[in-house]
Amino acid sequence: MMAKSHTDRSYESQLKALREGLLLTAGRVEQMISDAVRGVVERDAQLARLVIDRDAQINRAEIEIDDLCLQILARRQPMASDLRFITLSLKMVTDLERIGDLAVNIAERAIDLADEPPLTALEDISLMGEKVRLLVRQAVDAFVEGDVEQAEAVVDGDDDIDSLYIQVFRDMLRRMTADPDAIERGIHLQSIAKWLERMGDHAENLAEQVIFMIKGKDVRHLGRRGRAALVPPQSAT
Repeated sequence: MMAKSHTDRSYESQLKALREGLLLTAGRVEQMISDAVRGVVERDAQLARLVIDRDAQINRAEIEIDDLCLQILARRQPMASDLRFITLSLKMVTDLERIGDLAVNIAERAIDLADEPPLTALEDISLMGEKVRLLVRQAVDAFVEGDVEQAEAVVDGDDDIDSLYIQVFRDMLRRMTADPDAIERGIHLQSIAKWLERMGDHAENLAEQVIFMIKGKDVRHLGRRGRAALVPPQSAT
């Protein structure tokens, strides 16, 4: 009995380490998003270079979390909810690593733009960055906490990111059409907005996976009304 108790404690310790690793990685990715966008808006090449340097931490975290998940799967043979949690953790950390890569892309563009005259105040890009950061945080929190409502809020919140991306794209197109000297900067800013939009897609995908993990329902591409239709009717009293 004592050995089994020790094994259970060890297993719970591994699951706790997995949750903490995901939250720590998410926090680092959040900071990369914020700093990359600040690098663009404030034309701060030094800050952008720090974002690029921090990418190695995310790559290392992905390897460590992958290894921990595979150890648990191989040695513990988890069942039911634990199995879903561990397998989705593998997906979660992969998406976080990809979001980190997109932040690096933005940081590289920030360096390119730092010595150029500002094209616009970039309020929409700044707002996109903050909204994306929040979506990533909410998606990870929803996963770790098993919070369906928070996951659904992430799915709905991605629409705001898409709308802002369209606004930035059209604004840059208008500026480039009016001024050929703005073309290179406009293309860079369109790319930045696109990468932020893709981050939002990653967060939405993670949130949809959380809903599937908890409800057992695939809600991809359904929207709010489609998700509501999946709720089973209340039994008559």
